[in-house]
Amino acid sequence: MASTLKSLKLLSDPTRLRILMLLGQEALSVAELQEVLGMGQSRISTQLSQLKTAGLVAVARSGKNNIYKGVASADLLEVARLAASELNEVAADQAALRHLLRKRKDTARAYFDELAGRFGKDYVPGRSWKALAEALIKVLNYRIVADLGAGEGTLAQLLAQRADKVIAVDISPKMVAFGQELARINGLNNLEFRIGDIEEPPIEANSLDLAVLSQALHHAANPQRAIDAAARILKPGGRLIVLDLLLHNFEEARKLYADRWLGFSECDLATMLERAGFASIETVVADRESSAPGFQTLLGIGVRPAP
Repeated sequence: MASTLKSLKLLSDPTRLRILMLLGQEALSVAELQEVLGMGQSRISTQLSQLKTAGLVAVARSGKNNIYKGVASADLLEVARLAASELNEVAADQAALRHLLRKRKDTARAYFDELAGRFGKDYVPGRSWKALAEALIKVLNYRIVADLGAGEGTLAQLLAQRADKVIAVDISPKMVAFGQELARINGLNNLEFRIGDIEEPPIEANSLDLAVLSQALHHAANPQRAIDAAARILKPGGRLIVLDLLLHNFEEARKLYADRWLGFSECDLATMLERAGFASIETVVADRESSAPGFQTLLGIGVRPAP
């Protein structure tokens, strides 16, 4: 039986307390704990070893992975919960755990990750990501669409071929003027450009069927405000699509591309969508560049629920 005094001493460390809170809810691997906590493998393994020695967690083998679960007594867990309520990080841990569990339920994810990894490696005449994207855009069935952070409006022009109305929002007057003129030349009368910030888009609340943030979120001063704004202008049942960079460490992007943020982790994006009130949240790494610095594209989708 674990010593109560030793257990309490161990749980005075915030990291061990956070780990025990997670393992008390769900059995997790070290890699999964890394994803939820945003910590390195060695740090987590050290803390797990101490918790295991004290009899507060147990470990079982599953294939190549060790799976840990909490086995502390109900009384000790109650004390631990009271202590954890004083840690600001615990709420973020819970959001990250919910995201992780959502990904687990996607049984097809591993298959599609493998499929995406093969796409383009073998030459097939006429097959490309660009052709596939244009084909899929043409079967979308959204009436009112906004391209937030549209730039010169390449995506907006594709969307305008199918939607009844597309509103392209960008903070640059020159980009807006260029895009509007291009839309006029191409006869896209249903495409309207507006000058505005993605954190406060000049679009009426509850008016959109679809909003898209394509490689725009990492330019926002406050990404959460941009996602909150997207939720506000969507109708109930409307959908938000976010395409952005996966978290990276290419610092030069700040100077080269005026990036404020070096991408986002899947957990970061899912948490922001959740905080904005979105449901049916999905995230996936949709593309990986082979050349340096090896940027990866993160896709996130959320639906604004009906009241």
